Amino acid sequence: MPPESSSNTERLRIWLERGESGYWLRDAATGEAMRWNDPRVRVVKLAGASYRLDALQDDAFAPGRRLALVREPENEHDPHAVAVYDAERRVHAGYVPAEVAPSLRGDEQAVSLWEFRGEDGARIGLRVLLAPADAWVQEPRP
Repeated sequence: MPPESSSNTERLRIWLERGESGYWLRDAATGEAMRWNDPRVRVVKLAGASYRLDALQDDAFAPGRRLALVREPENEHDPHAVAVYDAERRVHAGYVPAEVAPSLRGDEQAVSLWEFRGEDGARIGLRVLLAPADAWVQEPRP
């Protein structure tokens, strides 16, 4: 995950700009487009979503919505597992990928960024923005 913020660095500010299936990122300080591989953030594909397709249909996972990251140290398959829930922690949609989860600090913000839809129009996957706790991420306009 990106290094801790310090008083010598400016707080990361991100605008969410609507795209066809979700949001693109723009650095609010510079106005420059941010790539999904920008070292200050992580953009990950939600893991395990295919096992929770019914949950994924909930509007709480629509692009632009805040999400909750919940560590699962008692997870029998992976003690580093980080579950992804809706902001109210009532619906579980999947996991942060196993190769990313151990590197998280535990205080990151998560936002549903981009959705994948099947031929029937149902949501079948998500890309999720993981941003530092002190970053400002614009709330999208309805």
